[in-house]
Amino acid sequence: MAGFRSLARQVRDPRSDLALRRYSLRKCLERFAPYGHRATWDHLCSRAGFDPEDRSPDPVRLVAALDELEAARSVWLTYEAGFAQRRKKEKHDGLRSPGSVDDWHRLTWGGFGVAWCDDPTVHPHEPLAEVLRRLIAALEREPGAVCPVCSGERLVWKYDLAHEPSSGPVCTACGIVVPRPVLTAEALAECRRGRLLMAVAG
Repeated sequence: MAGFRSLARQVRDPRSDLALRRYSLRKCLERFAPYGHRATWDHLCSRAGFDPEDRSPDPVRLVAALDELEAARSVWLTYEAGFAQRRKKEKHDGLRSPGSVDDWHRLTWGGFGVAWCDDPTVHPHEPLAEVLRRLIAALEREPGAVCPVCSGERLVWKYDLAHEPSSGPVCTACGIVVPRPVLTAEALAECRRGRLLMAVAG
């Protein structure tokens, strides 16, 4: 099975068939897709300016989409390296019990679904790398009460998500499932209460 870098080379290879280059970009999303496969694809196509169903997109636009994906992957790999180093030091110092960030991180190792968007057509508009920088910054500071990506204040608790965890707070502005460790206990409780109230009202 080809790795991310091998697939990226295929996307950039002007000698390759355009359909293969597009296919290789789609395959890259099996290795790294911050919003999930479908939502990340929709985002990249939108930002690069070609239709998600276009089987023969402009090669320049295809490479632009890859450039954005690679920039985001670089941000995430740097974070993961730092995370692994920290955990190693904590274990060496006798801290064996992982925290809530560690629990969340185990579900997103490799960068798949770190900012999961359950609706593939609703996702942040900013470059992927910027979204990940904001998310990482939120993971490294004290928890808050708003979306770490867009500062949206309207978070709704949703169930039956197509990703683990299967329920959680979703930002109604940018569409991401907000990682629980970046929210205070009060914000999570308020979000849950809001979801229950909506269910009763419905």
